[in-house]
Amino acid sequence: MTGLEILQNELKKLPLQPGVYRMLDAKGEVLYVGKAKSLKKRVTSYTKLDRLPDRLKRMVSRIAALEVVLTRTEAEALLLEGNLIKEFRPHFNILLKDDKSFPFILLAGDHEWPRLMKHRGAKNLKGDYYGPFASGLAVNLTLNILERAFLLRTCSDAVFANRTRPCLLYQIKRCSGPCAGRITPQAYQALVAEARDFLSGRSQAVQQGLAQRMEEAAEDLEYEKAAEFRDRIQALSRIQARQDISLSGIADADVAAIHLAGGKACVQVFFFRAGQNFGNRAYFPAGTDGEAAGEVLQAFLGQFYANRPPPPLILLSTPVPEVALIAEALSLRAGRKVELAVPERGDKKKAIDHALVNAREALTRRLSENAHTTELLEKLGELAGLEAMPERIEVFDNSHVMGTSAVGAMIVAGPEGFIKSAYRRFNIKNTELTPGDDFGMMREVMSRRFLRAQKEDPERDRGLWPDLVLIDGGLGQLHAVEAALAEEGIEDVALIAIAKGPDRNAGKERLFLPGKAEPIQLPERDPLLYFLQRLRDEAHRFAIGSHRAKRSMAIGATPLDDVEGIGAGRKKALLNHFGSGKAVTEAPVEELMKVPGISRATAKKIHDRFHGEG
Repeated sequence: MTGLEILQNELKKLPLQPGVYRMLDAKGEVLYVGKAKSLKKRVTSYTKLDRLPDRLKRMVSRIAALEVVLTRTEAEALLLEGNLIKEFRPHFNILLKDDKSFPFILLAGDHEWPRLMKHRGAKNLKGDYYGPFASGLAVNLTLNILERAFLLRTCSDAVFANRTRPCLLYQIKRCSGPCAGRITPQAYQALVAEARDFLSGRSQAVQQGLAQRMEEAAEDLEYEKAAEFRDRIQALSRIQARQDISLSGIADADVAAIHLAGGKACVQVFFFRAGQNFGNRAYFPAGTDGEAAGEVLQAFLGQFYANRPPPPLILLSTPVPEVALIAEALSLRAGRKVELAVPERGDKKKAIDHALVNAREALTRRLSENAHTTELLEKLGELAGLEAMPERIEVFDNSHVMGTSAVGAMIVAGPEGFIKSAYRRFNIKNTELTPGDDFGMMREVMSRRFLRAQKEDPERDRGLWPDLVLIDGGLGQLHAVEAALAEEGIEDVALIAIAKGPDRNAGKERLFLPGKAEPIQLPERDPLLYFLQRLRDEAHRFAIGSHRAKRSMAIGATPLDDVEGIGAGRKKALLNHFGSGKAVTEAPVEELMKVPGISRATAKKIHDRFHGEG
C-alpha cells in the first residue's frame, strides 16, 4: 500500500482521544512525531494531500506504518511528543540540535568548609545550585568575581586536605585561606551566608552590609580592613555592570526571541535567575524552512524544556499557536504554574527587543558562515573528484603514548559545521599490533567504522556514510586506509590524507590523493587550506582528549575494581584508610573491618580475593 492508503486504513482504528503518533518508513525509522487532542481528527488531516505543504507530501509518500500512544490529556501528549522527538530525531520534525546541558554554580554542602564550583549534569551532590548559566564561560566569569567578593575556596577536597600553606589565590586575595587556618570557621560560615544571599537575589542587602562595615572600619582607623571591604564591593559591582538588560521586579524568567531569514531560524534565549542576567545562547533549529515563526517557537519550547525545569515566567517575541496548552504542559512538568507572555511595553519589552537584535545578528552571521562553508565544500569536492559537494566529511586521527592507551578518533563535519553528536572514539583492541604502529591502528579503526556502516546503513540512504574521508597523516596512512577499505569491498569512498610539511609547520601541508603519485600543496593563504587545517585540528583535539581520558582511567584503576560488591563509595573509603590499593590487598580481615561500611563478610571477600581463597 501507499502511504496515503496506510493512513486511510489506520484511521478506522484510531480513537478520538488525545495521544502521540509516530509515522514510520519501510525500515522502521521514525519519519515524524506529533501530538493530538484527537488522534483520529489529526491523522485525518494528513490524508488531504491537496492541503499539505510539499514537505509533508513527501513524508506521507514514505509512510509504511503508524504507531500511536494514548494519553489522558493533550498536555501529557505534548510532553511525550517533546521526549520522543529528542529520542528519535525524526527527519520531518522541527529539531532542536544544539541541546547541551547547562552549567550551574554549586555551593557545596558536604564539607565543613564549603566551596564554590561549576557543576554540569545531574544534581546529585549536596549543596545549593544556582543557575542555569548560558555557557561555561558565563559561569567562569561569575566564579572569578565571586572569589574576589566572598573569598570562598574553589579547590577540590583532596587538594584542600593536603595543603599546609595557603595557595596563590590567598596571596592575590581571592581566597580566605581556610586550608591553612587563616580564617575561623565562624567567619568562613559568615562568608558562605553572604554568598548564598547574593546568589539568591539579595544582592542589595549584601552590598549595603559590606558598605556599612567598610565605613565602620574606616571610622576605627582600620584602613586595611576597610580596603578589603571596598575590594569586595567593587567585585560585586562588576557582576552587575555586565547586566546589559534587566527585568525589574522579576526573579526568575527566560526570554526567547525568534528571527527567520533565508529559510533558517534563530532562537535567542536569555536566562534570568535571582534577578540577574545569567547569559544567553543562540539556537538554530533544523527543518524550519517554510514554517511560521510561531510554529517554530512552539516546537522549540516543547523540546527545550523536555529535560529541564522551566522558570515561572517565559517571555516570547512571537505568540505561539497553542499558548494555553504549552503553559499547561510546562506547569505540569515544573509542578507549579508557568506563565507565557508576549510583552508590549516596559522592561519586559526592552528585554525582548534586545534578544531579537541578538537573534537577528546571530542568524546573519550563521547564514554568512554557511555560504562561505558551502563555497569551500564545493572546492573540496572538486579537489577530491566528487560529483557534488560533500555533505558529510569524516576525519580520523590516532593518539597514544608509546603505544599505550591508544585510541582512534573520528569527527564529522558538514555544511552546518561540526556534528559533535556523530563523533566516535575507538579503543584500539588489537593486542598483536607493535606499540606505536599508527598504520595498524588506522586499519583497525577504518575496518570497525565501515563494518558498522555496512550493518546499520547497507543501502546508504540514512546519511551514515561519508562522502569524503580525511586522514591526518601522509602517504603511509592513506595506503593503510585504502587496504582496510579494500578488505571490506569498499572502493567508492573518496579519500584525502593531509600531512604536515618537511618542517612540520602549519601552512606547508601536503595533500595525498589515491592514484596520484605526487602530493598537492595548496598556497599558504588558501582558504581551503585553512578549512582543512581546521578539520584536522578538531580531529587532533578530540583524539588527544579521548587519549587523556583513557589514560586517566588507567591511572585511577586499582585492584579493588575487580572485587564484586565494592562500589565507588567503599573503594574511596578503603583507599583513604590504607593509602593505596596495594596496602588494601595486603591487609588482614580485622584491619579491613575498621573501615566504615566494611562488614566482616565484605572484609573476608576482599581478603579472599587477593589471597587465593575466593
